[in-house]
Amino acid sequence: MNNTFQEYQASAAYIKEKIGAFTPKVAMVLGSGLGSMGDLVEDPVVVPYQEIPHFKASTAPGHKGQLVFGRMEGRPVAVMQGRIHHYEGYSYEEVSYAVRVLRLLGCDTLVVTNAAGCVNMAWKAGDLMLITDHIKIFMESPLRGQNIPEFGVRFPDASKLYTPELQDVARESAKSLGIELREGVYMYFPGPQYETPAEVRFARVAGADACGMSTAPEVITAGHCGMRVLGFTLLSNMAAGILNQPLSEEEVLQAGEACRDKFSRLVLECLKKL
Repeated sequence: MNNTFQEYQASAAYIKEKIGAFTPKVAMVLGSGLGSMGDLVEDPVVVPYQEIPHFKASTAPGHKGQLVFGRMEGRPVAVMQGRIHHYEGYSYEEVSYAVRVLRLLGCDTLVVTNAAGCVNMAWKAGDLMLITDHIKIFMESPLRGQNIPEFGVRFPDASKLYTPELQDVARESAKSLGIELREGVYMYFPGPQYETPAEVRFARVAGADACGMSTAPEVITAGHCGMRVLGFTLLSNMAAGILNQPLSEEEVLQAGEACRDKFSRLVLECLKKL
């Protein structure tokens, strides 16, 4: 890793000055079109990314680029309204930098969300998917380089990155709300171009149900830090080659807006049980 443990500590110390005695336990990363959930935080303390030492700015459409600290459903949370992506020019360590800082601040659980293309042809755009596993075979790991033992071991296990017990919480929550929740595998692609039809066919053969440009780096980092992880995907569009139409970022953001209520209700119900 290029960042030192002291740099992570400096970032955490700056945020601690802003939030005082408040200790977040659940970190949330909100993806494209889903950032409005951050507006539900009670008694919020907002810290823009660009103010935090060693943080990077978020430039993707639909990503505000700020941390919101407060309570949601009675739980002390740290909400990332917008994430950092590799395609913005950042390294994978920079992409997942915030996860380690939030771990230092006290977060032991990470809830990740994203908007992604639907690879599973039996499903439809607008469905919600519980992430049970992911595929990341492109480019390096966010753990590449010298290991920082204060966060975790050199060769961490990745067999249960998405915590089984939290998946049960999501299933129970969806059932109680009457929300249909798909379950499947998310495949990471670096972007920023959308996947080609051939790449989508490859993802399907590999066992993926959705494909997108985020999430896997943060989850790998969270697993290394010993955090529990719960992941959701909004299937914002059918992936390339399934329908005879081009893909666009406007479609992704519109899908997030259309599903905001359903998605928010599900995540809030899960928070009650975490």
